Order: sequence, then C-alpha cells, then structure tokens
Amino acid sequence: MSVILGFNAFHADSAACLVVDGQLVGAVAEERLGERRKHSPAFPAQAIRRLLADAGLRLRDVTHVAMARDPSANRAAKAAYVARNPIKAAGAVVEHLSRNRRTQGTLEQLAAVCDEDPARVRFQTVGVEHHLAHIASAYYLSPFEGLTAGLSYDASGDFASLMAARCEGTRIQVLDRVTLPHSLGFFYTALCQFIGFDEFGEEYKVMGLAPYGEDRYGDLMRQLVRLDEGHWYRLATAYFGMHEGGESGAVDATQRIVMGRIYSDRLSAALGAPRRRADSLSQREMDIARSTQVRFEEAAVHCLTRLHGLVPTSRLAMAGGCALNGVANARIQRETPFKEHYLQAAASDDGTCLGAAYWTWHNVLGRSERFHMRHAFWGPGYGEERLRAVAEGSRFPLRVCADEAELVEVAAGLIAAGQVTGWYQGRSEWGPRALGNRSILANPAIPTMKDTINAKIKRRESFRPFAPSVLRELVPTYFEQTVDSPFMQHVVKIRPEWRERLPAVTHVDGTGRLQTVDAESNPLYYRLIDVFRRQTGVGMVLNTSFNENEPIVDTPEQALDCFARTDMDALCLGRWVLTKAEREA
Repeated sequence: MSVILGFNAFHADSAACLVVDGQLVGAVAEERLGERRKHSPAFPAQAIRRLLADAGLRLRDVTHVAMARDPSANRAAKAAYVARNPIKAAGAVVEHLSRNRRTQGTLEQLAAVCDEDPARVRFQTVGVEHHLAHIASAYYLSPFEGLTAGLSYDASGDFASLMAARCEGTRIQVLDRVTLPHSLGFFYTALCQFIGFDEFGEEYKVMGLAPYGEDRYGDLMRQLVRLDEGHWYRLATAYFGMHEGGESGAVDATQRIVMGRIYSDRLSAALGAPRRRADSLSQREMDIARSTQVRFEEAAVHCLTRLHGLVPTSRLAMAGGCALNGVANARIQRETPFKEHYLQAAASDDGTCLGAAYWTWHNVLGRSERFHMRHAFWGPGYGEERLRAVAEGSRFPLRVCADEAELVEVAAGLIAAGQVTGWYQGRSEWGPRALGNRSILANPAIPTMKDTINAKIKRRESFRPFAPSVLRELVPTYFEQTVDSPFMQHVVKIRPEWRERLPAVTHVDGTGRLQTVDAESNPLYYRLIDVFRRQTGVGMVLNTSFNENEPIVDTPEQALDCFARTDMDALCLGRWVLTKAEREA
C-alpha cells in the first residue's frame, strides 16, 4: 500500500492532503482548523493529524511525504537577480535560507507532530517545484489524458511567476517559465494594495469593484505590464518593490499575515496618494480597479494565446492564484482556442499539496492510474449524533426532518419565503469556495437580499457580489455563455431577460460567478435547488460561504455560533432545522 502525505507550508494557504493507492481520501487547509485564521501560514500540523486520524492511519503508514517546494529550482535566475540587486535581495536571501532550515527541521520533527515513534517512520521525502505542483494539481486531477496545455501563474513560487507545460498521459513536460521580478500576480496585488485592500488575499475585491469603474488608466497599465511579442509579459519594475513585502509567512500578534508594500513611490507619483483602508472608496479607486482588471485580462489572453501556439489543443489545465480570477477565466474561454477547462477546487497555493502528492504518484511511484476530482467534498465531516447533540443543545426552535426528501422540501420553502438559511451538510469543501455543504443560501429573486446579507450577515463591503448555484442543465437558460464550472471558477454574463428577475446574484455589469451543480457530484444540493425550482420557477439559489469574516465554518458548533451571532433566519444542520422564533416562515 502506498500512502502519500502532501503538504504546502511556510507561507500562506498552508494545507495537506492524503492519497492512498492513488485515491484521494482527504484534503483540508490549516485555516479551517486550529486558530482559524484566513490564509494561515502555520505548518499544517492539525490538518495532517486530522487526515491521518480520519483515514485510520498513523505516520508510520506513510510511504511518501510530498512537499510543494523545491529550493534548488531556478537557481540561475535567483543568482542573476541577487547580482543585479544585492541590497534589495539581501532580505530575500535570508528568508530563503531560513525557510530551507524550517523545511528540514519540520520534516525531522514530523514524528513528534504526529505523536509517533521516530524509529517507526520510514517515508521518502519528495520536493516538487511550486508551479509544477500547481500544474500537476490541475492536470493529474482532470478528466484529460490526451494532449493538454498546462499553465500556472501567480505572484511567485520558487522564484517563478508562470510555468507553461505540455501534458499527455502521465507526463508533464515543462516548456517555459517566467522568473521574478516579472509577475502578473505582483502587478495585481500591488494595485490591490494601492486601492487600500492591503491585507493578504484581497485581490478578489478588485475584481468585484472593477465593474463600477471606467478604464481611465489604461495607458498607465499598458506601461506597467508590457505584452511584447516573444515574451509572456514584462513588468516596468521601477513601479514595483519585489522582495520588499516582508517575510513570506510572517504574522503579527493577532496571527494575521504581514503584508509589506510591494509598489514603489513611482506608482504614487503616477496615480496620486494611495487610499488608506479606512477611507471611503472614490470613483478614482473604482477606475483603477477597472483598468487593473482590464490589463490583467489582456495579459491572460495574451499568455493563453501564446500557450496554444506551443500546445495546440482545446484542453487546458490551469492553476495558481491568478487562475482564481473568474472574469479572466470566462474571457479565456471566449477568446482563445481553449474551450475545455479544468481548474481543481483549490487553484491557489493550498492546492499545491495535491499536485505534489500526485506528481509523486505518477513520477516517483511510476503509476499510470488516474484520479479525477469530480467534486470538492474532501474536508472533515461530523456524524449525525454530533449534529443532533448540537441542534438539541441550542436555544432555538427545532424541527427534525424524517429524511432527505423532507429536508429539501422544508429548506427550499424557507429559502423561497425569503429566509436566509445556513446549509451545513456532509464533508466540507476543499478550496476557498462554499459549494453547497458549508453555504449560506438565499432567494436570488429578492431585490433586497444582496444588501441584507452583506450588511447583516457577512458584514462586508456593499459592492461585493454573490454567486448563483445553478442546475447544470439550466445554464443556457440563464447565462449567455455555457460553461461547466462546478468549483465556481468562471464569471459570466446573465441573460438580459433574467437580470432584473435575479437581482441578488446579478452584479452591476450583468455578470454572476457561476457554480454549476449536477446530481452526481452533490445529489442533496442538486435536489434542494430542483425543489426550489419547482416551488418558485427559478433553478438556482444564491450561495455564499458559511462564515462571517473568518474561515468557512468547520464544526457544527461553529455553524451554530455563526447562525446565532448573525442575522441568519434558519439553519439546516444535517436533518435538524433551527429557526429564530420571531422569523419562522
């Protein structure tokens, strides 16, 4: 038996997965457990312990430990950068050496982390380059076995910001890389910081704000990101401060990731004073967001067009933090020859643990059997007895449904009546999106619903949109672009005749971040939406993550706490339906 433990650590989105004889048995980000801090950079000790315990295994059973990091990668590019920038790069060199020591030290201490006798541990350690792990996470878990183009792009990893590959069978052939300081991810994050979204991982706010603006800064953005023939992209480096953003994975006293400034004073000279986080958003910030998003999309289409010249196929396996830009993903499908996309549920750095594990399965163990990730429900689950105990121990009015058929009828009725409903079922989702097991659901046809959830439940910026979860066969009914997006990775136009009828999920530009739902991958959620369709005539629900400025809830106790302290109306905790007495439908 082969047991591969994959993990990503020592920077944001720490996570782990477990692969047994080629089959994924579990995957979870450290942020969901432990101290529950978004984008946690902590070593995934609790994730590893939980995965092994749920599988009934010990560390002594693990045959391979796969890390999504290769310190030896891109040495020539690193050396050249240090030679050109000896002062600026000094801190980065110190951090690189420090992270190497932490990596080695942690592997030596893994037995202690897992409460295991070191003499019983016999695993082989495999390091996989960051972007190769990204591509492997998408390609090896995709349904594609014929010729497929692989792309990974983000801010940086192992000193690269992009990797292009040719994938076929079990082979991934790296064709090209972009190394630092050139990075589309750094470009987007720098402008995100300038707009005032200066905490780690807030780039999605720029994407949400962009439709409120006009492309008034296009000339500057074209200067910042050059798309010359013969190159993937080139940054005007004088505007950016690569390696001045602090130690990767450093946290403050509250365990929030420390984000140093990664744009230079030259950007401020071009755009004016940066917005402070506490300041209100002005039209200028909306216009900067729009111009940033437009240039990013142009760069993405340029890169994918170039990739198609290297790998002429319709199939694309894509990952990396930049692959979370759903607006660009939809445009890539519209405007490039890549019409068949696969992005696994955790396209950001948490997903690299999967890529490292499956790289090991296919290239170290030499196995040809493929695993296709059809759904995202690989996180922890809790039994009915615990759900019952939490529900019955609450102070809320309670109804117990006899079976799933009654549950979906009751839940659909609550949602149809305008009740904002927490939906907590089965195992949790892998990745950043709530996809129907740890979700807050609502009626998308109610005009005030978006503002209600943003203000009273999520307590977040009013401009941020919500996603529609749609029965897969009804996508052409509601959307202009037919996309299969089970992991909510594409933002597409809602048909004009439906926009006023679906105000809670229609963004200001007429788009929605689509999640397609099929009966095979999540039969209970599919039945709920189908019953809602029968009751209302609308084959979708508004879906947002079950949380309030925290990681998505993991335990039933956390779900109850979030329900109690926010303005949610109902909670479906397995078959137990809790309501707030003054709001019972």
